[in-house]
Amino acid sequence: MATLTLEALGKSFGTTAAVAEVDLAVGDGELVCLLGPSGSGKSTVLRMIGGFERPTQGRVLIDGQDVTRLPPERRPTSMMFQSHALWSHMTVAGNIGFGLRLRGLPRAEIARQVAAALETVGLPGFGDRRTDQLSGGQAQRVALARSLVLEPKILLLDEPFASLDQHLRERLREEVRDLQKRLGITMVFVTHGQDEALALADRIVVMDRGRVQQADRPDRLYRAPATPFVAGFIGQMNLIAGEVAGGVFRHGAMVLPAPVPDGPALLAVRPEALEIAFGTGAGQLHRVTDFGSHAVVEIDLPDPHRADGVRIKAQLPEAPAARPGTPVTVTPRRHTLYRDDRVLWVSEAAPVAAHA
Repeated sequence: MATLTLEALGKSFGTTAAVAEVDLAVGDGELVCLLGPSGSGKSTVLRMIGGFERPTQGRVLIDGQDVTRLPPERRPTSMMFQSHALWSHMTVAGNIGFGLRLRGLPRAEIARQVAAALETVGLPGFGDRRTDQLSGGQAQRVALARSLVLEPKILLLDEPFASLDQHLRERLREEVRDLQKRLGITMVFVTHGQDEALALADRIVVMDRGRVQQADRPDRLYRAPATPFVAGFIGQMNLIAGEVAGGVFRHGAMVLPAPVPDGPALLAVRPEALEIAFGTGAGQLHRVTDFGSHAVVEIDLPDPHRADGVRIKAQLPEAPAARPGTPVTVTPRRHTLYRDDRVLWVSEAAPVAAHA
């Protein structure tokens, strides 16, 4: 369908940089999610791709052609916004076919394309319905059909499922993913929900404060986060600040081998990468939460700089019988050390030194 290239794309509002020099290449037929907290710049990037915001710097190229200065209606893109923005005075067919009428297509051809679009999104025969007769999920499908009927090279989606309940959101995102694969269309999808990004995307672009922190496959983002921000934003992660001296990382009673230069370091370890033993150790069991499929164990560790210590989480196959206050030993099986927002060292997968 199409490729998309962003070259040093930036946007400032007065003296505030909302987006700072974003470089990104989206492949033909690829689904890329822009993921980040509120204010990270992801929606601004999407609006610059669609032509709804003028970049302060950089370029937007589609299939190698510079479209940076083109208005939205002259770009081979279509935007599906967070709100359905369906016109209540029009039928479903009227909403979907509006853009085709602006293009001057014959009435019969508009009807044919609208019917095909409704079939594509699983709403055959809905053309004569009023928009106030639609459920939330049906309205989202109509909005999607309205975008698809224009046959864009690139479909842009700005948190389109944010207002829906969880079960409907999950079902619709699966349908969108199946539809995208079937049509082979290039998509850029904005969300602040990591579960949505992990379920939908071929690649995820994690943004923070207007900058790309990491752009990678979902499995790589989870298993090899490039920065402490990505480590803490994707999934559950225990982040513990300590010091490296003489090839050893220390935090309170926690001592781990660290063959790196001396200095401050940030330890990152996933809950499922922790082994714990009850009855001994400097840690103390705080709480156990049984989720049925697994249990999350919260543990308080001593911290030389905080009287209340630091709390970490471990994930176990089943809930232990230990009670709050029980001493705990913690042993990371795999961990990462960061310094200056970069990976300093990644341990081997084998167990390492334990919490004393």
